[in-house]
Amino acid sequence: MNAGQLVVATPVLDDPNFARTVVLLLQADPDGGALGLVLNRPTGTAVDEVLPDWAPLSAGPPVVFTGGPVQPTAAICLGHGRLGRVAVAAYSELEGVPGGVVGTVDLDTPPEQLVGSVEHVRLFAGYAGWSPGQLEKEVEQGAWWVLDSLPADAFDNDPEHLWQRVLRRQGPPIAFAASYPPDPTLN
Repeated sequence: MNAGQLVVATPVLDDPNFARTVVLLLQADPDGGALGLVLNRPTGTAVDEVLPDWAPLSAGPPVVFTGGPVQPTAAICLGHGRLGRVAVAAYSELEGVPGGVVGTVDLDTPPEQLVGSVEHVRLFAGYAGWSPGQLEKEVEQGAWWVLDSLPADAFDNDPEHLWQRVLRRQGPPIAFAASYPPDPTLN
């Protein structure tokens, strides 16, 4: 597991915090644990309600996302940069995301400093965190699939269907899980 990869909930993961989630790993270290952001849990809070200066750069839908259950009042910002143009101190590129520049953005930076180098941002409240070895154990138990990410995953304009789309692009047998019903007892 590496930063920049996705951990995608398998249908057997029924924890309400993570059922059917797609998590982008920001850090993954067997000795230090893992940290990531849930990419497919938009809230009803508009970015312009909480950080109005960032609203013009916000990817659609322009709302704050629930990044995970850890520190729900902490704000983390992801940015999608323009290849070869992101050279500002407020931006930290996330290695491991192929084909594009995705990184964290310092929200204390005036957004106008990023215009021309960062195309758009997405704001997250909270994050997902695992202690050393915890995520690896959950993967072994079948709760998560570790998959490669695409730059567009973090900024998908239809996040409610991201779980299904990520699974479908994997091919069989993982792709079959995309049609797994939310409650198989009602099938």
